[in-house]
Amino acid sequence: MTAVDIVAPGYDRAGEVAPHFAVARWRDCVPADDEWDALAAAASEPNPFFERWFLTPSVESFDPEGRVLLAQLRVDGRLVGLAPLGRAGHYYGRPLPHLSLWLHANAFCGVPLVAHGFETLFWSSLLGWADRQPGMAAFLHLPGMPEDCAPVHALTTLATQTHRGHAVVEREARALLASDLSPEEYFTQSLSTKKRKELRRQERRLAEHGTLEVVRTTDPVQVSRWADAYLALEAASWKSRAGSALADSPAHAHFFRQSLSGAAAQGRFEGLALHLDGRPIAMLATFLAPPGAFSFKTVYDESFARYSPGVLLQKENLDLLAREDIAWCDSCAAPDHPMIDHFWRGQRSMVALNLAIGGQARRTLGKSLIAFESRRFHRSSAE
Repeated sequence: MTAVDIVAPGYDRAGEVAPHFAVARWRDCVPADDEWDALAAAASEPNPFFERWFLTPSVESFDPEGRVLLAQLRVDGRLVGLAPLGRAGHYYGRPLPHLSLWLHANAFCGVPLVAHGFETLFWSSLLGWADRQPGMAAFLHLPGMPEDCAPVHALTTLATQTHRGHAVVEREARALLASDLSPEEYFTQSLSTKKRKELRRQERRLAEHGTLEVVRTTDPVQVSRWADAYLALEAASWKSRAGSALADSPAHAHFFRQSLSGAAAQGRFEGLALHLDGRPIAMLATFLAPPGAFSFKTVYDESFARYSPGVLLQKENLDLLAREDIAWCDSCAAPDHPMIDHFWRGQRSMVALNLAIGGQARRTLGKSLIAFESRRFHRSSAE
């Protein structure tokens, strides 16, 4: 294990136990379930994609060689920060070694799990470790970060105060569901009278093919069958023809089943499905991470596309607005999504940040690279 002890203001080695920051390959340092769960519950910004029931099957499925690193911060023995890290030799196709938060194609948020009040200590610990052990990395890359959250605010403030080169190098806005309105009021205000009338017509026409039923699944016992049904429905869609269906890869299918089962066991999963004569024709998997929620995966039967089953299902998904424990839901969708963007009226800004690391010479190089990347990003944004 590679570890760095950090002594923070208010601590001394003769008094309280100093904060301890450690980075090691994930197989060698997996935290206990209860402390990992406690950290997720105390995090200032929720991120289900770094919780144990999601991250564990992720690294097991996509990092069989165990190269992913797990950074952990403990204060007086309590786990207060956690993030997966990776080293990469290429940066967007360019031969540029760097250190990065580790995400995969099915993980849609990269903010570390950090207990409220420990954000600055976590970042100073991580950056201190990266300075001492940068390897070949020219900079630290942080993708998938919610721009308006406590960890990001703490990081940018710290980087500014310590004169560390940093910049936003990517920004995108994706649909967000957040409102004090009731589900019915939100639906009425989000869609035009013409569009609502068209959806009612499509629902009536769809019902001519059989009995329509909306089914919600949260029971862990039923989730395995739900996941199998989802994988089968997706395998019959364009995603399979494009080679991107989860069922096309045993590793992806295993990851999907395990993450859904793990979420359900924690009471953090809701499966929503539109059934026609008992057969699902649209399905949506949502992770519940109070005060937020994350629309993880959605699929529909293309043979019924003219009836918009996915939109009809999203109408039912507005019931999230009636939950007292959920204040918002991240669509996890691509920007300008043709369906969800005209339905969900809010937006969530997601950014990628680069930070200079290492000694003075390396930081100077990193700062130059970051400045170049930042200028390129701003030029492309202005076009």
